[in-house]
Amino acid sequence: MSLFFKDFHADAKTTLLFLHGGGAAGWMWQSVVECLTEFHCLVADLPEHGGSMQIKPFSMELAASKAAELIREQAHGGKAIVIGLSEGAQVAVQMLTTCPELIEKAIISSALLLPMPGAKMYFSPRLISALYKMSVPPFRNSDWWIKLNMKYAAGIPDEFYPQFKADFQKMTESQFVNLMVANQTFRMPEGIESANVPALILCGSHEYKAMKDSAQALASKLSGSQIYKINLGKSSSLTSEHNWAMTAPQAFADAIRNWLSGQPLPEELSGLV
Repeated sequence: MSLFFKDFHADAKTTLLFLHGGGAAGWMWQSVVECLTEFHCLVADLPEHGGSMQIKPFSMELAASKAAELIREQAHGGKAIVIGLSEGAQVAVQMLTTCPELIEKAIISSALLLPMPGAKMYFSPRLISALYKMSVPPFRNSDWWIKLNMKYAAGIPDEFYPQFKADFQKMTESQFVNLMVANQTFRMPEGIESANVPALILCGSHEYKAMKDSAQALASKLSGSQIYKINLGKSSSLTSEHNWAMTAPQAFADAIRNWLSGQPLPEELSGLV
């Protein structure tokens, strides 16, 4: 089966492939894509997400393989600029190792490549399964619980509530376990330093140390990469910066456009030290 995807601005010359975060789907890129009419935009639903729910079980390797198929079949010239956020950023990192020849450039925002403190203890499949049973089935029709998770756990703006709710209500136990295990156990792929692909590496200023260290580690592996921190101002938070494609879509779109054209990056980005 092929990934479900949506195609925007197909007459534009350069293809961008957008890879969403875990538990979301291609809908999270809606506001960004609307700002980038000069690019051909492919917006995919990754395995066990959205319209690709039947492609399973989720793994970074499977997601990267299916995304590569999408580039070969749909991208202009058979190559694309790959843009990933969170779990989608991890998929993009995997693609830099397994199919770098398909990637013109990569924008990688918040890719976790190092263990979170206590991850080995707290992210066992059995414990994740128990967490799912406590937090999802009893609340499938609870608007207040879904909104609480959307706002405080994911930092997603209110306008995305219908899409978030629909995906929350369809979430299965195996999906939840597969996504969490893949996210928490993914590490720097062996041989990634051989990828000759320009990359923009991003991480929120409020994110966990493991995420910031992951960005630095990735930059050290990719020669010629650039690394910046995301800072959305005094009122920003870990979740708002992590999911800035939804909380600051114009800034995200400007970052893509300006980096690709060699122009100064938006003020929301600064050097990561």
